[in-house]
Amino acid sequence: MRRPHQLVATVLVEPAALRDLELELMSSDLWVWPVATSAVSVDGERHAFQVRHRMVEAKRGEWDCAAAWTPVFVAFGASWYDGEEPLPWAAHVALWQVLAEHADRVRHGKRLIGVPHLGVPHDQVRQAK
Repeated sequence: MRRPHQLVATVLVEPAALRDLELELMSSDLWVWPVATSAVSVDGERHAFQVRHRMVEAKRGEWDCAAAWTPVFVAFGASWYDGEEPLPWAAHVALWQVLAEHADRVRHGKRLIGVPHLGVPHDQVRQAK
């Protein structure tokens, strides 16, 4: 049986753009968690380095500009969930649209990964019920 997890996008963000991107994503109930300080990272700086290195190297030179950017997890807030139902496709679309608007300052693949719960607001809402 798979451990409880949540779906997140892994994104490299130009450090100067991080604050603006975070604010824009928050308006769509999407939450930014820098990998280095996330609750799922035991050794945050090392984990961030590994994520960034893996993403940049996978693109074989295409993403060399992002070699010093900040890796973040983008998680979905409570408004995207309907009980225990799977994450709706509209949530994916909303995330990819915001990231596309910032394409010059972010790098990401169009896929989600499962990570242990980060403590995003939907966790708090579910616990309160």
